[in-house]
Amino acid sequence: MIELHAVTKRYEIDHNRITALEKVDLAVETGEFVVVLGPSGCGKTTLLNVIGALDTPTEGTVRVGDHEISSMNNAELFAYRRSTVSFVFQSFNLFPALTALENVQFGAEVGGRKRWKRSGGGKSGEERAREALEQVSLGDRLRHFPHELSGGEQQRVAIARALATETPVLLADEPTGELDYRTGVSILELLLAQAAAGTTVLTVTHNAEIARIADRVLSLSNGRIVTDGPPTTGRLPVTELRW
Repeated sequence: MIELHAVTKRYEIDHNRITALEKVDLAVETGEFVVVLGPSGCGKTTLLNVIGALDTPTEGTVRVGDHEISSMNNAELFAYRRSTVSFVFQSFNLFPALTALENVQFGAEVGGRKRWKRSGGGKSGEERAREALEQVSLGDRLRHFPHELSGGEQQRVAIARALATETPVLLADEPTGELDYRTGVSILELLLAQAAAGTTVLTVTHNAEIARIADRVLSLSNGRIVTDGPPTTGRLPVTELRW
């Protein structure tokens, strides 16, 4: 589903060259649940942004499914982001003037309407949004605006928006960072269920405990993948995690 070959990303900041990714090679299969670990500044978020076409590599090629995104123009990149990838941003990126339901419904309709019609699903954007918000235990907060929600509730709205789009790739940046343990476990269960249903899930986190439920764990340091493999202690059920 995802292939990166010799991907390098450099930035120029105040006449200084910063290398965020350095010749990264990566292949991720359909339905894999991959956790990306590493300290701040190691390139984790840049890796997600390159896969999600929010950023372009300085060198190398990126292919996701049938899309060679490293060679796309702006219109093609927009269509790719709408149809192929969903994001859970660390900063939430909710529209302040929309309710929780409207935020999720907007994402669902932009990303999923044509796909549902092709598959014969027949669900409206509002129906998918309501379902997704129920999944993250926010069925009683549908009409609340972001400023009326806690940080953890805003995080769950962002996760519901990603679930509602039903894209083949889901990219999550610290999806449990604002959540208590119990809610975090329930969200991880939802992400695992997405992977079991065939969605390719990449999750960036500082929480090494989450890596214990992954199919694969990537460790980044200074923009390079330094380890890539299954959890070193063996894969655990999500209910056995502790943090």
